[in-house]
Amino acid sequence: MNFDTANARVDFRAPATQGASEVALFVAAQLQANRLHFQSSYTFGCKSRGVFDDLFAAAESAREAGWDGYGAEPVSQDAYDYAYRFLESLPLGTPSPVVTAEPDGQLAFEWYASPYRTLSVSVSREGDLHYSALFGPSNARGTEVFLGEAPKPILDLIRRVHAA
Repeated sequence: MNFDTANARVDFRAPATQGASEVALFVAAQLQANRLHFQSSYTFGCKSRGVFDDLFAAAESAREAGWDGYGAEPVSQDAYDYAYRFLESLPLGTPSPVVTAEPDGQLAFEWYASPYRTLSVSVSREGDLHYSALFGPSNARGTEVFLGEAPKPILDLIRRVHAA
C-alpha cells in the first residue's frame, strides 16, 4: 500500500461551521481554501518546512507489519489521513513538529523546546488525538477527538511548549 497523498486533502469532510445554509458552507469552504493557500507560504505555513514530507516518509517507512523488526503494526491510510488533516488544521505560524511512526500503528507529532518542555500527540486510525506533555515537574495528558479543527487543549499545550 502506498499512501495516497493526493486524496488526503481532498477527503476533507464538510468545513467546520455552526451554520447549515448554503452561504455558511460556501464561506467556510472559502476560508479553508484561503487557509490552505497561506499554509503553503514560507512565512505562515508548515508545508515550506517539510513537515508534510516528513509525515509521508514516516508513514511510508511503517506501512508493513513488523516495520521496526519487533512486530510493530503498520500505519493505516486512515491514521495517515487524520494526521495529515490535523497538520492542516494547525493555526498559521504554528511551529512544525517532528513526525514519527509508533509501534501501535499511530503517527506521532512532537513539539520539543527542552527535556522539560515537550509535547507528543499521537494520531490513531479512528481520529483520536492522544497527547502527553511535560512542563518541568508538571504534566498533562489526555485524548481529544479530531473533528476537523485542532482541539484548543492541544493548541494551548503547543503554545506553552514554545512560550519564551
